[in-house]
Amino acid sequence: MIEISVSGLDNDITLAEVMGRIDSMSANDFGAALIEQIDAGNIRLVLDLSGVDYMSSAGLREIVGALKKVKKADGSGDLRLAQPSERVREVLEMSGLDTIFQIFRSQDDAVNSFS
Repeated sequence: MIEISVSGLDNDITLAEVMGRIDSMSANDFGAALIEQIDAGNIRLVLDLSGVDYMSSAGLREIVGALKKVKKADGSGDLRLAQPSERVREVLEMSGLDTIFQIFRSQDDAVNSFS
């Protein structure tokens, strides 16, 4: 099961703090939560993955899908990852997604990267 806490920040940036396991059972809920934010116009997203202890390929598909959707929005959208756990970082690296996403060591670094 996953928990997602969403908060709006200055400069139209939305922070989503994710906790739990993102596996085949929870990936659809995770993706739906991301799409809900994007459809509401929140296209500058920071995903804080520090509380995610496991992410399956289904979870990776959801963040890739969300990245594609924000990039299509109006050219200024992006999805950036903050402080993924070591295990999640390994999955991102093994899949090659660490070259697609901007990954930051802290929430602040990820949020400030938009300015």
